[in-house]
Amino acid sequence: MFRFTTGDRAELYGAILQAFGAANERLETALGLDEVRVRLRDVGWLDAIADDDLHEALRQLQRWQLLDLVQNHAENYRTAEEYERRNLQYSLTRRGEAAFAGVQHAMSVLAATGALQTAVLEAITDRLDELYQLLGEPNSADRRIFSTLQELEAHLEALLDNTKAFNGELQRLLRAEGVDLTVFREVKAATVAYLQEFLVNLDRRGHGVAAAVARVQSRSVSILHERALRGAELPPVTGADPGTVWLERRRARWAGLQAWFLPSDESRPRVEQLHDVARRAIVSLLQVLDRITESRRRSSSAVQDFRELARWFAAAPREQDLHRLWSAAFGLGPARHAHLMHPDPELVSTATPWSEAPPVEVSALLRTSGRTERFSRTAKVRDIAVVKAARAEQARLERAQLEAAWDQLATDGPVRLSSVGALDHTVFERLLDLLGRALAARPDHHGNRRALTADGRVEIVLQPLTDDRSVMLRTTHGTLTTGDYTVDIRTPGTQPTTAPRRAAG
Repeated sequence: MFRFTTGDRAELYGAILQAFGAANERLETALGLDEVRVRLRDVGWLDAIADDDLHEALRQLQRWQLLDLVQNHAENYRTAEEYERRNLQYSLTRRGEAAFAGVQHAMSVLAATGALQTAVLEAITDRLDELYQLLGEPNSADRRIFSTLQELEAHLEALLDNTKAFNGELQRLLRAEGVDLTVFREVKAATVAYLQEFLVNLDRRGHGVAAAVARVQSRSVSILHERALRGAELPPVTGADPGTVWLERRRARWAGLQAWFLPSDESRPRVEQLHDVARRAIVSLLQVLDRITESRRRSSSAVQDFRELARWFAAAPREQDLHRLWSAAFGLGPARHAHLMHPDPELVSTATPWSEAPPVEVSALLRTSGRTERFSRTAKVRDIAVVKAARAEQARLERAQLEAAWDQLATDGPVRLSSVGALDHTVFERLLDLLGRALAARPDHHGNRRALTADGRVEIVLQPLTDDRSVMLRTTHGTLTTGDYTVDIRTPGTQPTTAPRRAAG
């Protein structure tokens, strides 16, 4: 069907089909040789072409079943030459119309730019509401239902086409390389703003369309399609009933509308996937913008430096220049131990080759850090007895505070957290640490949570309560409101008493 788009005469074949397409718009179904020439000039074909070449091109299109050859029996011919030129006429076949429409659609897709239009969502909602009202009115015209349904499908198709085209352009924009960074940054920043504006109230509009679809479905979609079929007034054709094919297309379009806004299988609507795609695109664009900004902050990158250095190496005229360039670029000098001498320099001549000279001892410090050993007076040893005493006293105080805190928190049996009175802030921090460890532990088969302190000296057992009471713990720094629990704080291994002897705090 599309063989006319390739080959040496592809431009001529395309111009001929375009000429027949322009004639069809004027309701001219058949063209003779002279009419084809006129239409070729109308579509922009200005090259001279002989009658034989034009006849051969028309016959080739006929062999490809894109044109049909018919005779004009309604014309009166005065001469044999006039009969030859005006009797034979060509018209587009169904394959020709499809081929021309396919090329036109391909060119329109190449020239079109996708868009995310919230106005289309509002238009879909309006058409659904209108269909809902028309189905509720028994005296409404079937033609009105047909035209409204056609508008709804057109809006849905526009939404799908624009979304797919915009998503394709968006992915190509994310992969774009080798463009001007300034223009690239402006385009990406504008795209981020465009996506953010589209996402505003997208959920509300999507839920509005879903609610409108549910309202129409409550009044039977099959009745809607049957009335729209009557309003379509399809012409009678030979063969199969065109109404069956028409209804199948309408059902497929409605299934697509459901998949986008209100899936029948309770799956995730595609409009939410569009929401996720837009958000991921915003994040990706912002990351690319950050990388562009970082690259513009640096004067050059390591990759650019090495490429420039490679060009310098390639342009160096002599080998000595290569060595000088290497030394200047990487800062590699002679061996660090070359300045070391023999303990008795008079025994070794300066003209002695390296291979024949006795070895020189190299210190480990020079090998590891590049510095030679320097011997100086030993530094004065600092007396740390005072520091040790201060640290020991601090450790003793902290241990005493910890023991006092554990002593205050020990419950000697299960108690309610609400029975805890006012606490010192230090004790409160210990209690919070115990509660946090217990809540992070996995409950046993009784629902209790057990946890130990870091040193293993104190164990807490936390039991949930059936009521939803809340408790307020007061400290010198403020109050904490939380749910009530039954807590048991004790030394690990001890058994809880049947009744608490005293409450914490």
